[in-house]
Amino acid sequence: MEKGVVVTVEIPGGTQEQYEETTRLIQAAEWFPPEGFIAHAAGPDGSGGWRITDFFDSEENFLAFVEKARPFFEQTGTPPVMPRFQPVVSMMTR
Repeated sequence: MEKGVVVTVEIPGGTQEQYEETTRLIQAAEWFPPEGFIAHAAGPDGSGGWRITDFFDSEENFLAFVEKARPFFEQTGTPPVMPRFQPVVSMMTR
């Protein structure tokens, strides 16, 4: 049984500064945390870009989050990207 989705976003050429400013804006939004949000991790991808991995309860809730956050991505110059979705069948946290 699926327990949500892992969402991977590769941002070629994305910078830590763009990521940190976008994250600051998102966390200050009245709708944060977005519906269905479970967890988030991000860091450099090793080839000059940025990688984000999110866990959401559904693909639909992630896409709704992106629509709300789109103005922040545009404001910080984050390039448009296509997320990859994978089903979660098991997740462990400490």
